[in-house]
Amino acid sequence: MIIVTGAAGFIGSAFVWQLNEMGIEDIIVSDKLRTEEKWLNLAKRKYYDWVDKDKLFDYLETTAEKITAIIHMGACSATTEKDMDFLMENNYEYTKKLWDYSVKNDAVFIYASSAATYGDGELGYDDEIGLEGHNALRPLNKYGYSKKIFDVWALKQEKTPKKWFGLKYFNVYGPQEYHKGRMASMVFHAFNQYNAEKEVKLFKSHKDGYKDGYQLRDFVYIKDVTNVMYFLMKEINAPSGVYNLGTGSARAFYELAKSTVEAADGDAGKIKFVDMPEDLRGKYQYFTEAKIDKLKKAGYSRDFTSLEDGVKDYVQNYLMKEDKYL
Repeated sequence: MIIVTGAAGFIGSAFVWQLNEMGIEDIIVSDKLRTEEKWLNLAKRKYYDWVDKDKLFDYLETTAEKITAIIHMGACSATTEKDMDFLMENNYEYTKKLWDYSVKNDAVFIYASSAATYGDGELGYDDEIGLEGHNALRPLNKYGYSKKIFDVWALKQEKTPKKWFGLKYFNVYGPQEYHKGRMASMVFHAFNQYNAEKEVKLFKSHKDGYKDGYQLRDFVYIKDVTNVMYFLMKEINAPSGVYNLGTGSARAFYELAKSTVEAADGDAGKIKFVDMPEDLRGKYQYFTEAKIDKLKKAGYSRDFTSLEDGVKDYVQNYLMKEDKYL
């Protein structure tokens, strides 16, 4: 039996889709649904049982099912979250409890870290830097810090799950992110902006060396993300540890917006630049690019989807369809 937390969220629900695609339905899904439309992310999925996030540990104490893997995607993923106690409880303490359960029950443990742990990128984006290197990272926001300290805690543990992987997700985009609001990808926002206003707005650059629209990110398609996760869960020879999950190739926001508009048969000349909100300027990453040598050494050999192909699939096969879900 596989547990997926955050199972109604973006990456969690996409991974449940991946498991179903592989013929796996012995899945326990766990999340908080509240009043959002996240439930639609699971509407087409097949799974064994649903457990409220707050009742998961009680469930684990009483279930007779053998848990073989815990895929922990449940956390606060808002980079603008200001309540540090909330972040520490959800992104740090809860994750430690699931780690301990995985240790005691000999289960594979995969959890969501983030590229936000790297801060402004001054120290690079290298996932092979070890405990001291990870400890030296300086995230730009509270969310990134909450993820960083769990990476550091995990690397210090002597008692570990039989296999564990902390995945530093870079800029993930694709279907299932519709509930995320401001935190949804620029592809999602660009598509909807263009539909509503016949133009796309990008932030101006407020840093020397970067033209407007040419702030760079490692954009990674959700279907590549779930492929990597499935590989790590199943690959017995992949070494445990913290891994980057990006394409290894940084691309400009302008290129992403242009690809989005063109995929929707729009006019790519309708891209304009606006001032970045003051609250983001000191916490904004101008360049991210995953170093993925470690993932390749672990045996992952599939090519990542190009930005153009990923955007085209997302726009034409999901965003432009009545049924937008995996």
